[in-house]
Amino acid sequence: MSFKDVIASDVHDTFMNADEFSDMHDLNGKMMPVQVDSNEQIEREKRFNQHMDGIYKNQKLIYVAATDYGPMPKQGSLIQFDKRPYKVADAISEDGIYSITLEANRA
Repeated sequence: MSFKDVIASDVHDTFMNADEFSDMHDLNGKMMPVQVDSNEQIEREKRFNQHMDGIYKNQKLIYVAATDYGPMPKQGSLIQFDKRPYKVADAISEDGIYSITLEANRA
């Protein structure tokens, strides 16, 4: 077994394991293990002033296995996360896991 094989098995067995690090969420109508990283998102929000006259951008940083999600979403595309619409602000592929920043305008 190569190092790449070990990493690939760790994606589901460790990082996206719903009993350990992840929780089950509805992404585009399909239940799958997702990690929601609130701490990293708070740090990112500190760097950007997003508030404008009663409207703000609600952002979420999520991690999902590429094999569960499918093709990586494109920036600007729409995603349903737990039945709420979000726009993809950014998406990065990190060794079999997608890091996706979602945003939605809220009043």
